[in-house]
Amino acid sequence: MTADSPRATPGPPAPVAASVRTASAVPPAVPVPPAVPVPPAPWGDGRGVPAVTELRLSAFRSHRGAVFPLGPVTLFAGAAGSGKSSVLEAYDALARLGGGAGLGAVFRDPAGCVPERAEPDAQGRRGFRIGCTVEGPAGRVRLDLAVQAEPELRVVGERLTCDGQTLLTTALRDPGRSTVQAAWYTAGAAPVTKAPLPDDVLGTALLPLRVAGKTAGQLRVLAAAEQVVLALRSVFACDPQPSRMRQPVAVGDARLRRGCDNLAEVLWRTHHQCAKRHARLAATVRSGCPGPVEALTVEELSDGRVRALVGRGGPWATPVERLGDGELRYLALALVLLTGPGVLAVDPVAEVPAALQALTVLADGFDRCLDGRQTRELVALAASVCAEGHMRLVGTVTDAAAAYARGVDGVAVVDLGP
Repeated sequence: MTADSPRATPGPPAPVAASVRTASAVPPAVPVPPAVPVPPAPWGDGRGVPAVTELRLSAFRSHRGAVFPLGPVTLFAGAAGSGKSSVLEAYDALARLGGGAGLGAVFRDPAGCVPERAEPDAQGRRGFRIGCTVEGPAGRVRLDLAVQAEPELRVVGERLTCDGQTLLTTALRDPGRSTVQAAWYTAGAAPVTKAPLPDDVLGTALLPLRVAGKTAGQLRVLAAAEQVVLALRSVFACDPQPSRMRQPVAVGDARLRRGCDNLAEVLWRTHHQCAKRHARLAATVRSGCPGPVEALTVEELSDGRVRALVGRGGPWATPVERLGDGELRYLALALVLLTGPGVLAVDPVAEVPAALQALTVLADGFDRCLDGRQTRELVALAASVCAEGHMRLVGTVTDAAAAYARGVDGVAVVDLGP
């Protein structure tokens, strides 16, 4: 499956425009349907695990009104400056907000997220808008977020909808207070519940702590919010750094960090605890690295640290610090694709069984430093692993990698153009 050009169509009305104005940030009241909807089916009803299937950059950096569908493997291509990395940045930001992080920790340079040439309003306010769609047992759930970047960083509007029904809206009513006015669907004695929420966090992530779950409407709100939070929290942003992967490391919790600088530690774990997975990794390395590769082994040093080696047959082995940048990135990305939340440094939702969660890997520069053979092997591996349904990949690639990936089943290529 390929998609050589993005759908750049505007989504439904967002809470605010790119140039944030308090008056226009007030969403409409939550509509009350004529009948109480049937509560959503429980998790595991056969409709698949929650997954982000669409990313919306309504007004973010160089993107305006952009809508990107996401499949099991989605690769973004385009010239420098086309906004490839911005797409992954927006996804990563939503993931961190879904995990409960504050705006200040997520957006270190909020003014840089405002679309270019966006004019401030009379009060000097500017902002940006991003959103996503999460499909799963609760239905098709949309999250839209409007953020004021200047003169101060804050949420000014948020909307959560499920299959077209609005379940939550927030709006900045009083600029002098650090709260937004929230209204969520109840369908009880009162059609909606109104309460203030902090203006520096994602309101959807707070709903499981604020909604009682006593009415059918509240249960629907909870199911939609939990589906979004579950999908967003299951993200691992990965950017292997070869210069930091060559040193021996101490053995700790053996969970792979996003820079993969503790590669040797994690290989020590897979070597001792995941024999089948480790053997598959060695076979993948054999396909993408020059010279004979008989095994991946780990050596324990006298100071308690470990270092990884590529077994070349017999007594011969090459320490990974002698490998090139492309070989190290290839090894690290293969390890990411062949492992899971128990090995990667992610914080999955403990209350939901692993079988009902799908991990999404974000890989900016997926083919960076790789040669053609390594790129082909990694794309094929990603397509194979992600077809199983419990891992997804969103990455950026060069035009050369995109040309090959367009012919791989299960891989969608989005060309952002010049």
